[in-house]
Amino acid sequence: MNLIQAVLMGIVQGLSEFLPISSSAHLVFTSNFYKVFKGIEIVQHSNEEVFCDIMLHFGTLIAVLIFFRKDIIAILKAFFTALKTRDFSNREAKLGVYIIIGTILTIILALPLQEFAEKLVFSPAIVGILLVLTGIMLFVSEYFSKHHEKKNELTLKNAILIGLAQGLAVLPGLSRSGWTMATGLFSGLDRVTAAKYSFLLSIPIILGASMLYPVIKIDLHEAVTYNWIAIFWGTFSSGIVGYLCIKYFMKFLSKFSLSIFGYYCVIAGLITAIFFYMN
Repeated sequence: MNLIQAVLMGIVQGLSEFLPISSSAHLVFTSNFYKVFKGIEIVQHSNEEVFCDIMLHFGTLIAVLIFFRKDIIAILKAFFTALKTRDFSNREAKLGVYIIIGTILTIILALPLQEFAEKLVFSPAIVGILLVLTGIMLFVSEYFSKHHEKKNELTLKNAILIGLAQGLAVLPGLSRSGWTMATGLFSGLDRVTAAKYSFLLSIPIILGASMLYPVIKIDLHEAVTYNWIAIFWGTFSSGIVGYLCIKYFMKFLSKFSLSIFGYYCVIAGLITAIFFYMN
């Protein structure tokens, strides 16, 4: 892991975490394209690269926390007030409950898939195919949404379906934001509401992974050999780019559909699948 590679991956993470194009797929593609052009074996395993990926996600988590800080504070206040009064009729309090439910369902579905997902990091051709599936999902959800009534308030049904979608998206190529937003459209939400909930729902999962992975997986003796300067600047760049991406993507969603990202996912997925299959 060097500085250029880390910063490049940080920029890619910042852009692709919130756009429905699969940040995990783009980190896989970026890392493996880099290895191909440097003559490094794709099957080479590096705990440092996995840890760097976690830190890049942590950078985008900081971006979410800063951008939605007012919403997060309101949700936390309403939720803890509701715990005392046992009255969860408040909109923000219910949203807190839905985030908890969605997170639990995500974990239940994601854990059995985690080992397989980690192996896919070294199978970029398969990841490309999964990215094509993400594109198809975006097309179908937009078509469905245009022909059905939309609402801007979540329900328990939305929380359950979107939580399951986030769990499935542990597989690189199945965009977390793409599948959660698309599921939101399928379940009757408008684009902006689906996107906002998708971003808020990402917080517990990314926070948990960022805290637990180093404790469980990282060997301290090995960690001292990591390029921490590169990891820091990669994390920093992912946070800055991620914040800007959220800001302008939310404005985009209020006016335009997700179909353009569907085209991108299909084209990018096919190109990378063919490229890595032939290499």
